[in-house]
Amino acid sequence: MKRIFLILLISLMASLSVVSCKKKEKDLSDIEVNPEDRVIQFDSTEVAGFFTKYPDYKEFESDIRQLYKKHDYHYLWFDKGGVIEFAEAVFNQVNQIDAEGVPVKVPYKDQIDTIFYENSNKKPNANSELLVSAMYFFYAKNVYQGLDTKESKQTGWYLPREKTSFVAYLDTLMKDPTLLRKDDSEMIPQYYNLKKGLQKYREIEKKGGWGTIALEEGVKSLKPGDSSATILQVRKRLVASGDLSKDSGSNVYDEELVKAITAYQLKNNQVPDQLIGSNLVKDLNISVQERIKTIVVNMERCRWISPNFIKGGNYIAVNIPSYKMRYIKDGKLKLESNVVVGKELHQTVVFSGQMSYLVFSPYWNIPKSILENEIKPAIAKNSNYLAQHNMEWNGNTVRQKPGPTNSLGLVKFMFPNSNNIYLHDSPAKGLYEKESRAFSHGCVRVEKAKELANAILEDDKNWNSKKIDEAMSAGTEKNYGLKKKIPVYIAYFTAGADENGNVSFFEDVYKRDGRLASLLYK
Repeated sequence: MKRIFLILLISLMASLSVVSCKKKEKDLSDIEVNPEDRVIQFDSTEVAGFFTKYPDYKEFESDIRQLYKKHDYHYLWFDKGGVIEFAEAVFNQVNQIDAEGVPVKVPYKDQIDTIFYENSNKKPNANSELLVSAMYFFYAKNVYQGLDTKESKQTGWYLPREKTSFVAYLDTLMKDPTLLRKDDSEMIPQYYNLKKGLQKYREIEKKGGWGTIALEEGVKSLKPGDSSATILQVRKRLVASGDLSKDSGSNVYDEELVKAITAYQLKNNQVPDQLIGSNLVKDLNISVQERIKTIVVNMERCRWISPNFIKGGNYIAVNIPSYKMRYIKDGKLKLESNVVVGKELHQTVVFSGQMSYLVFSPYWNIPKSILENEIKPAIAKNSNYLAQHNMEWNGNTVRQKPGPTNSLGLVKFMFPNSNNIYLHDSPAKGLYEKESRAFSHGCVRVEKAKELANAILEDDKNWNSKKIDEAMSAGTEKNYGLKKKIPVYIAYFTAGADENGNVSFFEDVYKRDGRLASLLYK
């Protein structure tokens, strides 16, 4: 059973504090949720009227009816003495929903506040009971599930999503309230890291954010040793975001600032050139409010990935905006590589698969779209085009023969899928040095393809580094099935954070953040 409320109350730490008045701290293990002698019932006909009065909670009607039918229409959040502590704990976390990167208001919050601030010790009524349940489902849905699958697909996200029963989990919590304290990582780790980052950037916002940087008229860029009023602005900006420890007040582009800017660029996947130019200034001028929105958008994407995806400890993850691939083995980073992804016209699809075999010295079977739109027109202009590109007809299609000039390089990594996307080597090594690396027709080119093959096969007695080299250079295509399939996840995150909440921001290469933000901030 998925523990949906693990974050819900870990912030409560060692106690549950009552919102209406500060009661003495109490251990969760001491909480009794509706002991039998205090259980009371309400009239089931009250449910229909509730959704007429509170239509914004209509989407949870099925869950609420299921919940109370299961419990014979007993009060769950009240006993004869009023609101129970468990309900106050849930309410306390709902009041902090903004910290979870959820930019929506809780419906009927004033009425809910009244229940806890004014009526906590009063006789319960069905209206208040159902309102608390609706609040619970609203919180659980927005914090742990996020947008519906249909909406997430609108943003190009096709990784499978798990369906969770919030009714069943509430029942589990009521049987054992101590579960509220256990941190079983209900979300993927990146969610928690971004949550820390969100807190940092909101603190920056409270302090006023940062000002705008402008290059002086006629100046295209500044290099180390230059002096300018712009340097003062850059210093203040980096100090405000925590990328520079202190503001020396110097207008000289000195070594301290060089190090800070280089670190900033590397963190944000930019090529460090030690120049303060228009691109860097444009990036630094993105407001703290926009950065917060980017973090919120990516926390939402984290909700769409089940932690079960990574529990096995062995997987390959590609993040399109950062142009990076990471191979995790036994829960640890085994290999990281730059990648090239699909250009805007041929976007790499967000989905998952199971890597099942490798192909050494591969043919490149030209996709029909490329054959029709690129190869055939080229042949019409140059009758020797195929020979010059080491290509040949293969029936009604064209393929490129194995070799060092093959567009797939010397090895490809296959995880069969309807999108016909896979990882592969490439002879175009210079592309990996570029800052923006969206050049392919949709597949993912891996800079360290040889190293990846070695890492994947290192425990296979049939292979060693020498044999892999020979197979890659043989000029004859060879397939090799993996003894154990490796999950592959292709995702789209424009922000990531480390365990300390230090956030990196990446290019929104397919311009998807705006659409997702409009759904979240509607």
